Amino acid sequence: MKLEIITPEKRLFDGKVKLVQVPGSKGSFEILKNHAPVISTLSAGKVKVITEADKQEFFDVVSGIVEVKANIITILAVTA
Repeated sequence: MKLEIITPEKRLFDGKVKLVQVPGSKGSFEILKNHAPVISTLSAGKVKVITEADKQEFFDVVSGIVEVKANIITILAVTA
């Protein structure tokens, strides 16, 4: 899967991932390969990313939107 995390200031992440966990406004959820298409708002919390190299990365977000479509994940985020 390809993940891109973008803020108004800069691009925080752009690369291949195995798993993404986001703080959805209705609760946290994970995105794995071949996830159904979805668009969701994000609330304050941490975005957890596991890269293809099995490295864990965390990004703090205040709010935002996530879109998943055809194994491409785009997160438009507001950070503190």
